[in-house]
Parts: sequence; C-alpha cells; structure tokens
Amino acid sequence: MSQDRLFAEDVVAEATGTAAEVATRPSQARVSGPVRNQVEMVLRDLDSTLPEDHPARAIWEFLQKVDTSAFYAAIKAIDGVAGRPASDPRVLLALWLYATTQGVGSARQLDRLCAEHDAYRWLRGGVPINYHMLSDFRVAHQQALDELLTGILASLMAEGLVKLDHVAQDGMRTRASAGASSFRRKERLEQCLREARER
Repeated sequence: MSQDRLFAEDVVAEATGTAAEVATRPSQARVSGPVRNQVEMVLRDLDSTLPEDHPARAIWEFLQKVDTSAFYAAIKAIDGVAGRPASDPRVLLALWLYATTQGVGSARQLDRLCAEHDAYRWLRGGVPINYHMLSDFRVAHQQALDELLTGILASLMAEGLVKLDHVAQDGMRTRASAGASSFRRKERLEQCLREARER
C-alpha cells in the first residue's frame, strides 16, 4: 500500500465524518443498559452479608450471656401445646439494642430496616416480625427493657464494641458527648448509668 493511498483514505475519513475524533452520538452508541425487571437467583446466606467484626455480631454474642428469662415468661406457646411458635424475644431485644446504637427509636422505621438493611436482617434471621410486634414488645417490657438496654449499652461501650453516636429520646436525636475513655472507671460508668435511667 503506497503512502499516497494512506493519505487519500485519511482525507475521505475526515470528509465523511468517520475519523476517530468525531464524537459518537447517544443514538449511535451500543451500550449495556440496566434491566431491572429481570429475575435473578441470588444464592447467599445471611451470615456472609455481615463482616465478622460488625457491632451487630457483638450485640448478639453479648445477649447470649445475659439473663433474658423475664422476657420469655409471658409466652404461651410451649412444648406439648398446640399453637404457632412465638418470635424469639432475644431477637427483638437485639434489634432494639442495635437500633438504639444507631439512633433509631421508631418501631416503624425499625421494621423497615429489618427488610432493607443487612445488619438488621442478620439480627432478625428470618424471624417473623412487624412494627406492631416491635412496639408492643417495647411497651410490655418497658422498665425491664430500659434497664437491660442501659446496662448492655454501657458495657458494650466500655469494651469499645459499639459507639453510641446518637441517643434516641422521645423521637429526638441528642448527640452523645462521652468518649470510650470516660467509661474506664467504675464511678464514671455508674454515673452514666444513672443519667441514662433519668433520661
């Protein structure tokens, strides 16, 4: 191929608009676009969705060591008696505890997060819940729940397992000003427990 022929092809390309410098119009571009109505089979377990060091795991592990028998006393579904199993109170406790560390104080919002957020979905573990159940549980066990959540949160914070960025109170968010170092002494922890109970 001669140099004259190469030069001639370049001239033709520029004249017909096929040179590399010519911008591609959207109608000409061949791209892969989103297909959001396509059915997918996603095979994954809940456990793989959450990192090993996630605070939700620490909360669940901590609850395995705490006496929660008082929350089971009112359950009428027992072995040998017909009826549907109750949702595990320990799951409801874990959900409210984690929600508290995230500044969530609404049962409706917590119910929504249990369907949308991996950490809440992991804590739920497929247990049937709804916002009525979450709200009723909190009302029915208000004093015991407040005491337990206060003690557990203080312990988890003292160990550095969770960071309480916001405290939910009467639908308002209050910025928490205490750092992890302030929980190192017993006197300070007891003072924080008193303040939490007052709130």
